[in-house]
Amino acid sequence: MPATVTKQAHANPGVSRAGSRDTDYAALLRAAQAGNQAAMERLLMKSQEIAYRFSLLVCGHADDADDAMQEALLKTYRHAAQIKDPGAFRTWLYRTVKNACLISRRRRVGEPARLHSLDGDSLSLDGVSQPLELEDPGRRPDQVLENTRLRRALDRALLSLPPESRLIVFLREVEGLSTRDVAAVVGISEANVKTRLHRARLSLRERLEAP
Repeated sequence: MPATVTKQAHANPGVSRAGSRDTDYAALLRAAQAGNQAAMERLLMKSQEIAYRFSLLVCGHADDADDAMQEALLKTYRHAAQIKDPGAFRTWLYRTVKNACLISRRRRVGEPARLHSLDGDSLSLDGVSQPLELEDPGRRPDQVLENTRLRRALDRALLSLPPESRLIVFLREVEGLSTRDVAAVVGISEANVKTRLHRARLSLRERLEAP
């Protein structure tokens, strides 16, 4: 396998780009399947961005998340040739990460002691946010402060959701997966995904609009 892939902090791509992202991953996977080593390297580098972010959300513990990400990337490298639908690579990757996290969590009791936010903050179960300092020189201080407040409010609202609902919101709203793909990753019916997503949206709105 190529050099070990490391964690990197990246802004979450917009949901509107989900289709183009799937196309990009599919093209890289096809090239890798054809024996293009540079394409495989690029596929692994791109995959780590979403694999680690998702593993943090599923595993809860940073160590478990790192292990799950590395396991998913290793399986990508070893089994890329066996993936029959390159267009569904992201769905395959999320499912692989989820399974790796479930194996890690069997060694632990109860819910994770820490939920990692989608933007890189770490939010403990007592509601104390510990942000990572990521400055954007293009924004005024008041804009950065307001965005930080909104992000922390969203983190707390997400923390109030059941774990599976958090995953559904992340996959559907942040990563832009289709309802069908979300159902495949989580392991429930499409109708169930729609129902839980609707309830999660209402819950998030109520909490975010609460004084």
